[in-house]
Amino acid sequence: MNEAPLPPATGKMPAVPVWRRRLPLIGGLLLVALIVVGLWPRAVPVEVGAVVRGPLTVTVDEEGMTRVKNRYVVSAPVAGQLRRIDWKAGAAVEAGVTPLAVLETSGADFLDARSQAQAEARVKAATAAREAAAAQQQRAGAAARMYGADLARLKQLFAQQVLSTQEFDAAQMRATMAEQDERAAAFNLRVADFELEQARALLIRTQPGGNAEPLVITAPVSGRILRVLQESSRVVPAGFPLMEVGDPTDLEVRVEVLSRDGVAIRPGARVWLEQWGGPAPLAARVRLVEPSAFTKISALGVEEQRVYVVADFTDPLAQRPTLGDSYRVEARIVTWENPQALQVPSGALFQRGGATQTFVLDGSRARLRTVKPGHGNGVQVEILDGLKEGEQVVVYPGDKVTDGTRVTPVDVSGR
Repeated sequence: MNEAPLPPATGKMPAVPVWRRRLPLIGGLLLVALIVVGLWPRAVPVEVGAVVRGPLTVTVDEEGMTRVKNRYVVSAPVAGQLRRIDWKAGAAVEAGVTPLAVLETSGADFLDARSQAQAEARVKAATAAREAAAAQQQRAGAAARMYGADLARLKQLFAQQVLSTQEFDAAQMRATMAEQDERAAAFNLRVADFELEQARALLIRTQPGGNAEPLVITAPVSGRILRVLQESSRVVPAGFPLMEVGDPTDLEVRVEVLSRDGVAIRPGARVWLEQWGGPAPLAARVRLVEPSAFTKISALGVEEQRVYVVADFTDPLAQRPTLGDSYRVEARIVTWENPQALQVPSGALFQRGGATQTFVLDGSRARLRTVKPGHGNGVQVEILDGLKEGEQVVVYPGDKVTDGTRVTPVDVSGR
């Protein structure tokens, strides 16, 4: 059997391809690249909000309660046996016509000189009070006519865009308050007439041979019975309260606020009343911030100084026909507003080193910037300096965001 001869030995190994010799280097570089990519910091996803210019309103939000503006507590003018009162709350009454209560008194009680002198003094005091109420009504009527005429003139200037909105609102507020003062003065005059009539009736009963018939107490004002304080028959002393009478459609709102918030509230401020049971908020204006505060214990057991803010409805009665006395409402009292305020979400601002700062989006980087804030309502904050309209800021940046950090924005400006 013949075999092929073997090649002669040369003493050299066969040549290795170049790509095989570089394979370990390529693998090492690939491994290093993978490690670098794995350790490279990723962009932090952040929520962003836009710096916009628009209306900004700051309000004080508290619970309030409606109440009848002018109410009258009908009391027993003298001691006697009260007959049972059949009236119920809500019944309509007419001033000087509707009998509210009947008192049976003993004629002998009124025949002494002391009682007669007291009755004469009551008549004089009631006469003086009636004259003062009449003068007050004339004064309130004159003021209402003057402010009404001013409003009519200013309305024409406002229509011609000569008068500012603030001046026109102030004129409306003065006219509205003057009308309310005139209504209150008219109510006080009717009450004064009733008091004078009652005082004269008591004086007649003190005279010898005076009227010994039961004393009939008629309604002092027209309206409705709000509450019956004493329904059953009993002996009552002079001045004993029997019922409350008023007009439940003539309402005002009393809001209880913290004293530090009351300092910022001015008469004439706009008020929005919500959660009262109707389909839309009701409008009102502040008439008075009471000058005296009171102490109240909060639900957490903390002592708070609070003050009452009284506001008048400006919407017509047709928008609140079923709203009555002592009904609960949620009031939003406007303390500051700007129709063209530069603003950002409040979550974009934070305190650092005694300065207010925020992160501004610069391409894919977050840049730290110091800003000067103004008014805020808890959702948006006014920016006085440091930002421009159209820029984007990081909202709730967190600990992972620092100056220069790469970020991935998520727009939340619409929420």
